[in-house]
Amino acid sequence: MGARPEPGDRAPVELARMPVAGALHRRALLGALPGLGGGRRGPDLPAVELTVRGVTVDRARLADYDRICGFRLSDRLPATFPHVMGFPLALRLMTAPDFPLPLVGLVHVGNRITMHRPVTADETIDFTTYAEDLRPHDRGRQVDVVLVGSVGGAEVWRGVSTYLGRERTSGGREPGERPAAPTATAHWRVEPRVGTEYARISGDHNPIHTSRLGARLFGFRRPIAHGMWSKARCLAALEARLPDAYTVEVAFKLPVPLPSTVSFARLPDGGFALHDPRGRPHLAGHLR
Repeated sequence: MGARPEPGDRAPVELARMPVAGALHRRALLGALPGLGGGRRGPDLPAVELTVRGVTVDRARLADYDRICGFRLSDRLPATFPHVMGFPLALRLMTAPDFPLPLVGLVHVGNRITMHRPVTADETIDFTTYAEDLRPHDRGRQVDVVLVGSVGGAEVWRGVSTYLGRERTSGGREPGERPAAPTATAHWRVEPRVGTEYARISGDHNPIHTSRLGARLFGFRRPIAHGMWSKARCLAALEARLPDAYTVEVAFKLPVPLPSTVSFARLPDGGFALHDPRGRPHLAGHLR
C-alpha cells in the first residue's frame, strides 16, 4: 500500500474558481475507454490539497435542493448542501491522473458530516479538499476524500466521503445473516425525477442516476438514486430534531432503484435507516 501523506506534506493549490463538474465527469468517462487515457495509476495518494475561496450560495439552487430533498425552505443550509457546493472541487481531485483509483466504477460507501455551527445563505465559504487513508478492502481499496468548509478562517463544516475502488482480490467475506429491518416510521415513493433533478441541482451527472442505458452499462437494471440524496432525505425527516452542531454518519448499502418505495425508520439511540419493502437495507445512519 502506498504511503499516506501527512497534512504538512500536502502542497496547497488554490484555484481561481470552482471547477465545472460536468466537464470532469466527461473526462473521467472518456478516460475509462480503452486507448483514451485509462492507463495504470500510481500507488499513492496525491500529496496536494485544493482550495477555492469565496464560494457564495445560489439561493435559487438552495431552494430547489430543499424541495427535491424534502427540507423546509430556509436560508439555513442543510448539512448536506455544502457537500453539493464543494463537490466539484473533490471531483477535480479524484479525476487527477495521479489519483490512485479511477473515478468510473468508484462506489460511495460512506459519508460523515460534521456541522460545527449553523451556516446561512448569506455567508461566503472557502472550500478545501484532500484525500487520505488509502487502505485495503476485501473487494479492493478504499479512500477517504475530505472536504472542509470555512468561514472567516474558521472551520464550520467538514465532510468525509469514503469510496471503494473495486479490484480483483484473493479474499472475500462470507455474507452474514442480515438483521431484521426496524419498524418503519414513514414510507416514501422515490420517482425517476429524483435522479434527474438531483443531478441538475448537484452537478453530479453520473449516468447511473439519470439514464437507463447508463445504469445498465454499470450493472444496474434501472437508474439509481444518488446516495447523498438518500442521506439528505433522511436528514430532512429528522430536521425538527437537529441541534445547531452535530455529526451525522451513514453507510450506504444497497442502491435505491428508480422508481421504488422505501421505508424510513427513526431509532431511539440516534440511529436511522432506509430499507426496501423486503427489508433489505439501503442506508444505515447515526446522529450524534
